[in-house]
Amino acid sequence: MAKTGVFDSDPTVMAKAMTELKKELQRLVRAIIDDEDYSTETVDQAKDTLLALRELKLRQESLSMKLQDTLSCPQEFRCPLSKELMRDPVIVASGQTYDRPFIQKWLKAGNRTCPLTQQVLSHTILTPNHLIREMISQWCKCRGIELSDPVLYFNEEGITEADRDHFLSLLGKMSSGLPEQKEAAKELRMLTKRMPSFRALFGESLESIPQLLRPLSEGKSQTGIQPELQEDVITTLLNLSIHDNNKKLVAETPMVIPLLIEALRSGTIETRSNAAAALFTLSALDSNKALIGKAGALKPLIDLLEEGHPLAMKDVASAIFNLCILHENKTRVVRDGVVGVILKKITNRMYVDELLTILAMLATHQKAVEEMGELGAVPCLLSIIRENTCDRTKENSIAILHAICFNDRTKWKEIREEEKVYGTMSKLTQNGTARAKRKASGILERLNRAVNLTHTA
Repeated sequence: MAKTGVFDSDPTVMAKAMTELKKELQRLVRAIIDDEDYSTETVDQAKDTLLALRELKLRQESLSMKLQDTLSCPQEFRCPLSKELMRDPVIVASGQTYDRPFIQKWLKAGNRTCPLTQQVLSHTILTPNHLIREMISQWCKCRGIELSDPVLYFNEEGITEADRDHFLSLLGKMSSGLPEQKEAAKELRMLTKRMPSFRALFGESLESIPQLLRPLSEGKSQTGIQPELQEDVITTLLNLSIHDNNKKLVAETPMVIPLLIEALRSGTIETRSNAAAALFTLSALDSNKALIGKAGALKPLIDLLEEGHPLAMKDVASAIFNLCILHENKTRVVRDGVVGVILKKITNRMYVDELLTILAMLATHQKAVEEMGELGAVPCLLSIIRENTCDRTKENSIAILHAICFNDRTKWKEIREEEKVYGTMSKLTQNGTARAKRKASGILERLNRAVNLTHTA
């Protein structure tokens, strides 16, 4: 599955993550207000959650701006029923084209006529309109709009007994010989991608997921795991995890997280990337964040981040970011060396925006801030502020610098020299975001106070 990162391309997952963050923030703020003996750790967790919520909001606004462009699309690219850009254009018996989910809804309501022409339909077969789909794809590509995968819009209802029997048959084959396992795994991967209803079927029985995973759990102890089979099974797990009602069930199935960790270490790059994406989608639930962190998934995620394969980077960064919303996972990633790995990548200007987001999240963790200072983060961050044109990148950089400098006063000399030569802080107080201005102003005030004390002495 070629992906551009779950954060960037899945508005549903993004909205779900924001909802979870809001609930967590509400809980923490209530604890601070209601309990006079609240701990500083609770305050730190509230700050972390608020920063994470802000980051997701910025990403959501960026995605929303792209979606606004679809409002000006050509009339022939719009579904006559929804009046919106079609994601999955299909042709009905009358020859008219509609977006699949909307014409499906029309037909499911008992209508047997074409909505536009009122012509009685001789059949209800929906034929993909590949020409229109390709034209829409090209139009979107020219405008930098990511066209959502049409399979995400399929109707989740309408499971028949034949579908259920086929599903059970495929699961049964996962206990057969290798050829049958490979055939069944490939089809389950395809069906859970194309049909949300097949994702939901896995939630009907506690045995379904263990049956799916049997080739991996047994193959490891016998002849080793077949790479193609592993990729299909792990990708099926990712598809299942997208379904909200499956997240708890999938994560709490005992062998799931260990097998995802194994896939992060030893699978094909496609398998490893999809394992990281699965951990990200599962971590939308706080209880799952704890399970994943305790199981030891953060170290192999960091190792994969260090390798730097382009196919995996965004999924890995998204997973680490989301897991670090939970305070104890911050301690785990710092212990496992994430600060050094990220600073090396940033120094080489690799995925600067995504990785600075993680460092900004860690800027409330004492040990992380100490490591950033020791590993030379200050000159790196200052150069990013000077060179980069992205407001969010500058904001995250100055927020991290603020934390480092107020933790280690030996760093003020570098800041003072930077301000003298480039006026970096002063420029940010004029041109930065509201948060960047506050952080830069705080640093300047501290510098000026130090200068005044020196003159007085």
